[in-house]
Amino acid sequence: MDYLKLTLSPAELLLRGTLMFWFLFLVLRFVLRRDMGSAGISDILFIVLLGDAAQNGMIGQGQSVADSMSLIAVLVAWNYSLDFLGYRFRFFEWLTEPAPICLIRDGRLLRKNMRRQHLTDAEIRAKLRGEGIENVADVRRMYLESDGSFSTLRRRHQPRA
Repeated sequence: MDYLKLTLSPAELLLRGTLMFWFLFLVLRFVLRRDMGSAGISDILFIVLLGDAAQNGMIGQGQSVADSMSLIAVLVAWNYSLDFLGYRFRFFEWLTEPAPICLIRDGRLLRKNMRRQHLTDAEIRAKLRGEGIENVADVRRMYLESDGSFSTLRRRHQPRA
């Protein structure tokens, strides 16, 4: 039954799990903008490789199933805690949910924001077509939301006199 015996101290597992959780959280929060629903192959590969690279930093010389289970419990606890704190406090909401980024304002593409998010004209126009909008000039605002989705507000057209 050695696989159920801890080979690392619970304090070391807690510290390692906490350090790696926060490091990975900050990397993912500020490097990847779009969530998994809109992640490309390179985003998914990055996350898988990141997890594999972080494994040794988290578990060290841990050998047992109990070590891994304890570490997973630490990561789950931090994830739950951030969700709870983000719901209750504005600072944690800011930390966990990036603000929407405006991509179109008053019918004009905001190229600086598009470049920062690596979005092309073709991708923006495809999203607009999905909303039934043919012309960028018909858009009052378009945002890249914190969950990776796009939201579009149409311009109100003035009746011709």
